[in-house]
Amino acid sequence: MRFFLYNIRYATGRREHHAWMDLLRKTVDHLPRITDRIRAHNPDVVGLVEVDIGSHRSRGVNQAEAIATDLGRYFHRCEVKYSKGGLFDRLPVFGRQANAILTRGEIHRERFHYLNYGFKRLVIELELDTIALFLVHLSLRFGTRQRQLTDLHDLVRASAKPCVVMGDFNALSGASEMKLFLAATGLTSANPSHVPTYPSWRPTRELDFICYTAGITPVRFEILDTTLSDHLPVVCDLRIPGETGATDGDPRSGG
Repeated sequence: MRFFLYNIRYATGRREHHAWMDLLRKTVDHLPRITDRIRAHNPDVVGLVEVDIGSHRSRGVNQAEAIATDLGRYFHRCEVKYSKGGLFDRLPVFGRQANAILTRGEIHRERFHYLNYGFKRLVIELELDTIALFLVHLSLRFGTRQRQLTDLHDLVRASAKPCVVMGDFNALSGASEMKLFLAATGLTSANPSHVPTYPSWRPTRELDFICYTAGITPVRFEILDTTLSDHLPVVCDLRIPGETGATDGDPRSGG
């Protein structure tokens, strides 16, 4: 099963300075290039962080829905990353900033959890035939991230199925800050060499993780070289117990 994780920065492109201007920048023309990049790798599951689901910036377009429709044959679920009724949820633009999962497999159960700490609190949980998927975007503050990881640990441990946990963990202090979380949950990172994913034009930090529980076997892993966003996309193939069939091709194929 092939996984494609990408923080797409609301399809505003890379910006090294004055990032606040992305609140005003239109995104419609840039989104098809991101979709083409995903299509080239033929993933079974796509985790999208920083998705605009209909602000003026995207001209009212739900980017998750647009990507799923353009790719074809994908179910999708998305939700605003801020807690319901909170300040950011009520603000223009911010109130349409979301995360999303696209999957070819049928979704049997969905849950939108909100962690107890931080502004970015959303955890998307989807249950498929053979696995449970979790997608996160954690806080920029170290102390808040650690408290969020404690909450996330409880969600992962409660799953009755093998799990794949992915997202932008914002591990700004280095991958070492993930060690306790991985050990406590029994998760393994698909990136054991700690190849950095941020910033895309000169990567020095590993912020984006795909992790999996025991029984799941890693097959291939690749971080793609592209500057369509400020993050690099992560692609990996995992062998899931009970899954029949395999994704064709190598994750490094495509442009």
